[in-house]
Amino acid sequence: MKITKPLLLSLLLGLSASAEHHAKHLFILSGQSNMQGHRPDEAFTPAVEKALGKDKVIVVQDALGGQPIHRWWKGWHDPQGKKAAQTGDLYDRLMGKVKPAIKGQKLASVSFVWMQGERDAKMGWGDLYEEALVGLHAQLAKDLGRNPKDMTFVIGRLSDFDMSNKRYPHWTKVRKAQVKVADSSPKFFWVDTDDLNDGKNRRGKDIKNDLHYSAEGYKTLGKRFAESCLKPLGK
Repeated sequence: MKITKPLLLSLLLGLSASAEHHAKHLFILSGQSNMQGHRPDEAFTPAVEKALGKDKVIVVQDALGGQPIHRWWKGWHDPQGKKAAQTGDLYDRLMGKVKPAIKGQKLASVSFVWMQGERDAKMGWGDLYEEALVGLHAQLAKDLGRNPKDMTFVIGRLSDFDMSNKRYPHWTKVRKAQVKVADSSPKFFWVDTDDLNDGKNRRGKDIKNDLHYSAEGYKTLGKRFAESCLKPLGK
C-alpha cells in the first residue's frame, strides 16, 4: 500500500490521539501530620477517578508528622544561611514512590497537593516559608520534566488553631505565605481548613480548634483537594 502524505498525517494524528487517550493524570500528595491523617481513598481518589476515569488516575501519597519543609525542599537554609542537617530526605522518599508509579506512563497532567507548615510555624520560620513553597514546587516540576507554570499546586492552608501565635509564633505568617503563593498563579490554589478541626476525631474524642482535624474534616479535606486539582482540568 502506498502511503501518501494525507494518509501519513492521518496515521500520525491517530497515534498522537491514542497516546493522549492513554495518558494519565498524576496527583502527588505530601506534607506532615494533617496530610498523614488524610486518607485519599476516603474522598480524594474517588472524586478524581469519577471525574477523569479510574484508568486515567495515579495517586501517590507520602507524609510524615511533625516535619519542617526543609526535609522536602533542598534549597532551604536557616535565617543565618546555614543548611539543616536533614534537607530533602523526605522529598527523596516521596520520589521513591512517584518514579515507580509513573514508569512507562505518559502524563497528561501533574498536580501537587501540599498540607504542611505547622512545624515551620512552631520553629519561627514563617519568613522563610514563601520561598520554600515556591522552591519545592519548582524542584518537583524540574524533576518530572514539567513547566512549573503548567503544574497545578494545591496548598492546604493552616487552620485557625493558633491565630494568636501564642503556641506557634509564626502561625499566621505561614498562613499568609501559603495564600500569597497560591494567589501568584492561575494554577495555584489554597484550601480552607478552618472548619475542619472541630467535632470528633478518629478516636471518638471531641475536639475544638485542634491542631489536627476531625474524622469528617479529613474527608472534607480530600473533597476540597480534589475540587482544586480538577479546576485546571475543566472538571
